[in-house]
Amino acid sequence: MDHLDQLESRSIHIFREAYSCIGNLAMLWSIGKDSTVMLYLARKAFFGHVPIPLVHIDTAYKIPEMIEYRDRLALEWNLTMIYGQNEAALKAKQTYPDGACDRLTCCGLLKTQALTDTLSGEGIRYRLNHTTKAYDPDPNKEPFTGVIVGIRADEEGSRSKERYFSPRDQQNIWDFGDQPPEFWNQYKTDFKPGTHVRIHPILDWREVDVWAYIDREKIPTVSLYYDQGTGQRYRSLGCGPCTFPVDSTAKNPAELVAELQTGKFKDIAERSGRAQDTEDRGTLEELRRKGYM
Repeated sequence: MDHLDQLESRSIHIFREAYSCIGNLAMLWSIGKDSTVMLYLARKAFFGHVPIPLVHIDTAYKIPEMIEYRDRLALEWNLTMIYGQNEAALKAKQTYPDGACDRLTCCGLLKTQALTDTLSGEGIRYRLNHTTKAYDPDPNKEPFTGVIVGIRADEEGSRSKERYFSPRDQQNIWDFGDQPPEFWNQYKTDFKPGTHVRIHPILDWREVDVWAYIDREKIPTVSLYYDQGTGQRYRSLGCGPCTFPVDSTAKNPAELVAELQTGKFKDIAERSGRAQDTEDRGTLEELRRKGYM
Protein backbone atom coordinates (compact mmCIF):
# COMPACT_ATOMS: atom_id res chain seq x y z
CA MET A 1 0.00 0.00 0.00
CA ASP A 2 1.13 3.55 -0.66
CA HIS A 3 0.93 6.34 1.91
CA LEU A 4 -2.67 7.33 1.09
CA ASP A 5 -3.78 3.68 1.16
CA GLN A 6 -2.30 3.29 4.64
CA LEU A 7 -4.05 6.43 5.91
CA GLU A 8 -7.32 5.31 4.35
CA SER A 9 -7.05 1.83 5.88
CA ARG A 10 -6.45 3.17 9.39
CA SER A 11 -9.33 5.65 9.13
CA ILE A 12 -11.73 2.95 7.95
CA HIS A 13 -10.61 0.76 10.85
CA ILE A 14 -11.32 3.63 13.30
CA PHE A 15 -14.79 4.10 11.81
CA ARG A 16 -15.65 0.43 12.20
CA GLU A 17 -14.25 0.26 15.73
CA ALA A 18 -16.29 3.30 16.74
CA TYR A 19 -19.48 1.97 15.16
CA SER A 20 -19.14 -1.42 16.84
CA CYS A 21 -18.11 -0.15 20.29
CA ILE A 22 -19.66 3.30 20.89
CA GLY A 23 -23.41 3.67 21.25
CA ASN A 24 -25.56 6.38 19.68
CA LEU A 25 -22.97 7.94 17.38
CA ALA A 26 -23.14 11.15 15.37
CA MET A 27 -20.62 12.60 12.94
CA LEU A 28 -19.85 16.31 12.70
CA TRP A 29 -19.78 17.72 9.18
CA SER A 30 -18.42 21.25 9.02
CA ILE A 31 -18.68 21.14 5.19
CA GLY A 32 -14.93 21.76 4.94
CA LYS A 33 -12.38 19.60 3.14
CA ASP A 34 -11.38 17.52 6.18
CA SER A 35 -14.86 16.55 7.33
CA THR A 36 -15.89 15.90 3.72
CA VAL A 37 -12.97 13.48 3.30
CA MET A 38 -14.08 11.91 6.59
CA LEU A 39 -17.62 11.59 5.21
CA TYR A 40 -16.27 9.94 2.06
CA LEU A 41 -14.26 7.50 4.20
CA ALA A 42 -17.42 6.65 6.14
CA ARG A 43 -19.11 5.72 2.87
CA LYS A 44 -16.16 3.43 2.09
CA ALA A 45 -16.19 1.91 5.58
CA PHE A 46 -19.88 1.01 5.29
CA PHE A 47 -20.02 0.08 1.61
CA GLY A 48 -21.65 3.22 0.23
CA HIS A 49 -24.08 3.76 3.11
CA VAL A 50 -23.54 6.14 6.04
CA PRO A 51 -25.36 4.62 9.05
CA ILE A 52 -24.42 7.56 11.29
CA PRO A 53 -26.36 10.87 11.35
CA LEU A 54 -24.46 13.92 10.16
CA VAL A 55 -24.56 16.96 12.45
CA HIS A 56 -23.77 20.48 11.30
CA ILE A 57 -23.64 23.45 13.67
CA ASP A 58 -25.14 26.31 11.68
CA THR A 59 -24.05 29.67 13.06
CA ALA A 60 -26.19 31.52 10.47
CA TYR A 61 -22.98 33.22 9.32
CA LYS A 62 -21.61 30.50 7.05
CA ILE A 63 -20.79 31.53 3.50
CA PRO A 64 -24.00 30.76 1.52
CA GLU A 65 -22.23 28.43 -0.90
CA MET A 66 -21.31 26.17 2.03
CA ILE A 67 -24.96 25.65 2.99
CA GLU A 68 -25.99 25.08 -0.63
CA TYR A 69 -23.24 22.47 -0.96
CA ARG A 70 -24.27 20.78 2.32
CA ASP A 71 -27.87 20.29 1.29
CA ARG A 72 -27.06 19.27 -2.27
CA LEU A 73 -24.65 16.53 -1.17
CA ALA A 74 -26.93 15.39 1.67
CA LEU A 75 -29.71 14.74 -0.85
CA GLU A 76 -27.40 13.19 -3.45
CA TRP A 77 -25.74 10.81 -0.95
CA ASN A 78 -28.97 10.13 1.00
CA LEU A 79 -27.51 11.33 4.30
CA THR A 80 -29.32 11.71 7.61
CA MET A 81 -28.62 15.43 7.98
CA ILE A 82 -29.22 17.31 11.23
CA TYR A 83 -28.30 20.84 12.13
CA GLY A 84 -28.26 22.64 15.46
CA GLN A 85 -28.25 26.35 16.17
CA ASN A 86 -28.12 28.70 19.16
CA GLU A 87 -31.32 30.52 18.27
CA ALA A 88 -31.44 32.44 21.55
CA ALA A 89 -28.01 34.03 20.99
CA LEU A 90 -28.88 34.90 17.39
CA LYS A 91 -32.19 36.48 18.41
CA ALA A 92 -30.45 38.51 21.14
CA LYS A 93 -27.71 39.52 18.64
CA GLN A 94 -25.00 38.10 20.89
CA THR A 95 -22.87 37.86 17.79
CA TYR A 96 -19.94 39.32 15.93
CA PRO A 97 -20.06 41.69 14.07
CA ASP A 98 -23.80 42.42 14.32
CA GLY A 99 -23.88 42.48 18.10
CA ALA A 100 -21.76 43.85 20.89
CA CYS A 101 -19.58 40.80 21.62
CA ASP A 102 -16.14 39.93 20.31
CA ARG A 103 -15.25 37.02 18.01
CA LEU A 104 -14.30 34.57 20.73
CA THR A 105 -17.48 35.17 22.73
CA CYS A 106 -19.45 34.72 19.53
CA CYS A 107 -17.66 31.41 18.86
CA GLY A 108 -18.43 30.28 22.38
CA LEU A 109 -22.14 30.91 21.91
CA LEU A 110 -22.76 30.02 18.26
CA LYS A 111 -20.36 27.07 18.06
CA THR A 112 -19.43 25.64 21.47
CA GLN A 113 -22.77 26.18 23.22
CA ALA A 114 -24.74 25.21 20.13
CA LEU A 115 -22.66 22.04 19.74
CA THR A 116 -23.04 21.04 23.40
CA ASP A 117 -26.80 21.62 23.33
CA THR A 118 -27.22 19.79 20.03
CA LEU A 119 -25.24 16.73 21.12
CA SER A 120 -26.93 16.57 24.52
CA GLY A 121 -30.42 16.88 23.04
CA GLU A 122 -31.12 20.02 25.07
CA GLY A 123 -31.11 22.28 22.02
CA ILE A 124 -33.45 22.34 19.03
CA ARG A 125 -32.35 20.05 16.23
CA TYR A 126 -33.53 20.24 12.63
CA ARG A 127 -33.53 17.18 10.36
CA LEU A 128 -33.51 17.22 6.56
CA ASN A 129 -36.73 15.88 5.05
CA HIS A 130 -35.66 14.19 1.82
CA THR A 131 -39.19 14.40 0.41
CA THR A 132 -39.78 18.13 0.88
CA LYS A 133 -36.04 19.03 0.85
CA ALA A 134 -36.69 21.22 3.90
CA TYR A 135 -35.58 20.97 7.53
CA ASP A 136 -38.17 19.97 10.14
CA PRO A 137 -37.78 20.03 13.95
CA ASP A 138 -36.20 16.75 14.99
CA PRO A 139 -38.41 14.95 17.55
CA ASN A 140 -35.44 12.85 18.73
CA LYS A 141 -34.01 14.31 21.95
CA GLU A 142 -31.74 11.40 22.84
CA PRO A 143 -28.16 12.58 23.53
CA PHE A 144 -25.31 11.44 21.31
CA THR A 145 -22.79 9.59 23.46
CA GLY A 146 -20.08 9.61 20.81
CA VAL A 147 -19.27 11.99 17.98
CA ILE A 148 -16.90 11.49 15.05
CA VAL A 149 -14.92 14.61 14.18
CA GLY A 150 -12.68 15.47 11.22
CA ILE A 151 -9.83 17.21 13.00
CA ARG A 152 -6.14 16.77 12.14
CA ALA A 153 -3.23 16.99 14.58
CA ASP A 154 -1.13 19.14 12.25
CA GLU A 155 -3.81 21.77 11.67
CA GLU A 156 -3.59 23.56 15.02
CA GLY A 157 -1.60 23.10 18.24
CA SER A 158 -4.30 21.98 20.66
CA ARG A 159 -5.47 19.30 18.21
CA SER A 160 -2.10 17.56 18.48
CA LYS A 161 -3.02 16.60 22.06
CA GLU A 162 -6.00 14.53 20.92
CA ARG A 163 -6.28 10.75 20.68
CA TYR A 164 -8.21 8.72 18.11
CA PHE A 165 -10.71 7.95 20.89
CA SER A 166 -10.77 10.98 23.17
CA PRO A 167 -13.05 10.98 26.26
CA ARG A 168 -14.93 14.01 27.61
CA ASP A 169 -17.12 14.28 30.69
CA GLN A 170 -20.91 14.72 30.64
CA GLN A 171 -20.51 18.45 30.01
CA ASN A 172 -18.16 17.79 27.06
CA ILE A 173 -15.22 19.14 29.09
CA TRP A 174 -11.90 17.86 27.72
CA ASP A 175 -9.07 17.11 30.16
CA PHE A 176 -6.22 17.07 27.63
CA GLY A 177 -3.74 16.08 30.34
CA ASP A 178 -5.58 12.83 31.03
CA GLN A 179 -5.96 10.99 27.74
CA PRO A 180 -5.70 7.21 27.24
CA PRO A 181 -2.50 5.87 25.64
CA GLU A 182 -2.80 4.46 22.12
CA PHE A 183 -0.05 2.06 21.00
CA TRP A 184 0.19 -0.41 18.12
CA ASN A 185 -3.31 0.37 16.81
CA GLN A 186 -4.84 -0.60 20.15
CA TYR A 187 -7.55 1.85 21.20
CA LYS A 188 -9.49 2.27 24.40
CA THR A 189 -13.16 2.05 23.43
CA ASP A 190 -14.78 1.13 26.75
CA PHE A 191 -15.51 4.11 28.97
CA LYS A 192 -17.51 4.52 32.16
CA PRO A 193 -21.19 5.52 31.84
CA GLY A 194 -21.71 9.23 31.26
CA THR A 195 -18.49 9.64 29.27
CA HIS A 196 -18.82 11.54 26.00
CA VAL A 197 -16.34 10.29 23.39
CA ARG A 198 -14.87 12.17 20.43
CA ILE A 199 -13.48 9.97 17.66
CA HIS A 200 -10.92 11.34 15.18
CA PRO A 201 -10.45 9.05 12.14
CA ILE A 202 -8.15 11.43 10.20
CA LEU A 203 -6.06 12.65 13.14
CA ASP A 204 -2.72 11.79 11.49
CA TRP A 205 -3.53 13.08 8.01
CA ARG A 206 -1.72 16.20 6.75
CA GLU A 207 -3.16 19.01 4.69
CA VAL A 208 -1.36 17.76 1.58
CA ASP A 209 -2.64 14.23 2.23
CA VAL A 210 -6.22 15.49 2.33
CA TRP A 211 -5.90 17.27 -1.00
CA ALA A 212 -4.04 14.37 -2.61
CA TYR A 213 -6.82 12.03 -1.49
CA ILE A 214 -9.51 14.42 -2.77
CA ASP A 215 -7.69 14.50 -6.10
CA ARG A 216 -7.26 10.72 -6.29
CA GLU A 217 -10.83 9.87 -5.27
CA LYS A 218 -12.47 12.81 -7.11
CA ILE A 219 -14.36 13.88 -3.98
CA PRO A 220 -16.71 16.84 -4.53
CA THR A 221 -15.72 19.87 -2.46
CA VAL A 222 -16.85 23.48 -2.07
CA SER A 223 -15.51 25.63 -4.91
CA LEU A 224 -14.47 28.31 -2.38
CA TYR A 225 -11.26 26.31 -1.96
CA TYR A 226 -10.21 27.11 -5.52
CA ASP A 227 -9.21 30.30 -7.34
CA GLN A 228 -12.16 31.52 -9.38
CA GLY A 229 -10.07 34.01 -11.36
CA THR A 230 -9.41 36.49 -8.55
CA GLY A 231 -5.97 35.14 -7.57
CA GLN A 232 -7.34 34.16 -4.17
CA ARG A 233 -8.98 31.15 -2.57
CA TYR A 234 -9.96 29.94 0.89
CA ARG A 235 -7.55 27.62 2.64
CA SER A 236 -9.83 27.04 5.62
CA LEU A 237 -13.58 27.68 5.81
CA GLY A 238 -15.61 29.13 8.68
CA CYS A 239 -18.05 31.97 9.30
CA GLY A 240 -18.09 34.68 6.62
CA PRO A 241 -17.22 37.67 8.89
CA CYS A 242 -14.18 35.89 10.35
CA THR A 243 -12.77 33.92 7.41
CA PHE A 244 -10.44 35.40 4.82
CA PRO A 245 -8.90 34.08 1.59
CA VAL A 246 -5.22 33.61 0.79
CA ASP A 247 -3.31 34.55 -2.33
CA SER A 248 -3.29 31.52 -4.59
CA THR A 249 -3.99 30.62 -8.21
CA ALA A 250 -4.69 26.92 -7.58
CA LYS A 251 -7.88 26.01 -9.44
CA ASN A 252 -8.26 22.29 -8.63
CA PRO A 253 -7.03 19.69 -6.11
CA ALA A 254 -4.02 18.67 -8.22
CA GLU A 255 -2.82 22.29 -8.39
CA LEU A 256 -3.40 22.62 -4.64
CA VAL A 257 -1.21 19.59 -3.96
CA ALA A 258 1.52 20.98 -6.22
CA GLU A 259 1.31 24.34 -4.47
CA LEU A 260 1.60 22.78 -1.01
CA GLN A 261 4.54 20.65 -2.12
CA THR A 262 6.47 23.77 -3.13
CA GLY A 263 6.42 24.88 0.52
CA LYS A 264 4.56 28.10 -0.29
CA PHE A 265 2.67 27.96 3.01
CA LYS A 266 5.29 26.21 5.18
CA ASP A 267 5.61 29.24 7.48
CA ILE A 268 1.92 30.18 7.38
CA ALA A 269 -0.56 28.39 9.63
CA GLU A 270 -3.36 26.64 7.79
CA ARG A 271 -6.01 28.45 9.86
CA SER A 272 -4.31 31.85 9.63
CA GLY A 273 -7.33 33.06 7.66
CA ARG A 274 -9.61 32.24 10.59
CA ALA A 275 -9.59 35.43 12.66
CA GLN A 276 -10.89 33.85 15.86
CA ASP A 277 -7.96 31.39 15.88
CA THR A 278 -5.35 34.13 15.81
CA GLU A 279 -7.03 36.73 18.03
CA ASP A 280 -5.87 35.04 21.23
CA ARG A 281 -3.71 31.93 20.87
CA GLY A 282 -4.29 30.66 24.40
CA THR A 283 -8.03 31.11 24.24
CA LEU A 284 -8.55 28.66 21.37
CA GLU A 285 -7.30 25.79 23.50
CA GLU A 286 -9.62 26.93 26.29
CA LEU A 287 -12.55 26.99 23.86
CA ARG A 288 -11.69 23.46 22.71
CA ARG A 289 -11.41 22.27 26.32
CA LYS A 290 -15.02 23.42 26.79
CA GLY A 291 -16.22 21.59 23.68
CA TYR A 292 -15.26 23.67 20.64
CA MET A 293 -14.27 21.66 17.56
